[in-house]
Amino acid sequence: MRILLVEDERHLAEAVCHLLKAKKYMVDCCYDGESGLEYGLTGIYDVLILDIMLPKKNGFELLKEIRLHDRTTPILLLTAKDQVADKVYGLDLGADDYLTKPFSTDELLARIRALLRRQGKLLVDDRLEMNGTTLNLSTHELMYQDKKIQLGIKEFNLMSCLMHHKNQIVTKEILIEKVWGYDADVDYNNVEVYISFLRKKLQFIHSSLRIKTVRGMGYTLGGAEG
Repeated sequence: MRILLVEDERHLAEAVCHLLKAKKYMVDCCYDGESGLEYGLTGIYDVLILDIMLPKKNGFELLKEIRLHDRTTPILLLTAKDQVADKVYGLDLGADDYLTKPFSTDELLARIRALLRRQGKLLVDDRLEMNGTTLNLSTHELMYQDKKIQLGIKEFNLMSCLMHHKNQIVTKEILIEKVWGYDADVDYNNVEVYISFLRKKLQFIHSSLRIKTVRGMGYTLGGAEG
């Protein structure tokens, strides 16, 4: 899961990033509205967390512009403002939820989980399942029946992305952005190497899932017969 945090209070931003990374989320952080818009419009994030009081573009402006292009990615507004009018305005602009500073870390994590569940991107028990094969989001273990194997961090992130888009074509560009990050200096060979690792691990646990190459486009995860 990749999250974008746009927050100009650097100490708070660093603390939130540290918390989210400890919970196995991938996080990118921006400190002003203009860079937040550039990152937010890439379409690679599963959740956007936007502060309202931002330099260059405030959170309301950022939210409004993102929603012109992206109506589905969950957006959580994070702000010191607690007036009802501000909450209503943000929600009317397209925010999915609203959290007022100061906040507890447990509440932030719970709201993120709730947003992901609404999108069908996270199971309640922190597992993804497809055709009997399970990916444990906490331990990074890939399991099929009585066999399991540990995945490295990039293998895990690739597998998670493919399972979230099961039976859909996922391009190499999207995989690079999701796993290595926006503007990462990574070529397609890196993706091919880690896809090869994943295929071997799926075979090791005798999973029925197969990662299929769609020539000139990317990869799709499906059953052996699909």
